[in-house]
Amino acid sequence: MRKFKLQTQTTVDGYMAGPNGEMDWMTLPWTDDMNAYVDALTESVDRIVLGRNLAEGFIPAWASRSEGDPEGEDRESIDWMNNTPKVVISNTLTESPWENTVIAGGDLAETVNQLKAQPGGDLIAYGGGTLVSDLIAKGLLDELHLFVNPTAIGAGMPVFPNLGAHQQLRLIAAQPFDCGITALHFDPKRS
Repeated sequence: MRKFKLQTQTTVDGYMAGPNGEMDWMTLPWTDDMNAYVDALTESVDRIVLGRNLAEGFIPAWASRSEGDPEGEDRESIDWMNNTPKVVISNTLTESPWENTVIAGGDLAETVNQLKAQPGGDLIAYGGGTLVSDLIAKGLLDELHLFVNPTAIGAGMPVFPNLGAHQQLRLIAAQPFDCGITALHFDPKRS
């Protein structure tokens, strides 16, 4: 069965966005050692999973990068983001306005289990906030890769809101990068 991975940026104090969705606290540009980590993380991935709100900015933003090579982003990463099939989790959209993207709604656990049961490589979720917190709360992820930025913002959208119960995680690796970000790789402890 496919693994379902999460890759998300977070602040030291556990927020993935500011109170109004701000992401201006993220450490950029990434250094070569961090890019190599992300390349290894996504090597087995053949499907990206996004929430509707993130998809509305994420998909068009990456598509616009096809027009040129922005500073700090290599052509291979841009092409991978654009060419990898995407699934947008939404109960409000009925069809995809984006190329190479399907919409999946209904019960989140059923949807994720159906995706994981399909043949293919691994899945990776990048967010948004509601999707990430629901995936964590429902125990649907196999790996969590938290990219902890050396910044505290004091308030915002937490990575782990309202879990309803303790979530036991096992630290697999902690990798600091030259740009100041530290990747924490956790696997959920399952009973």
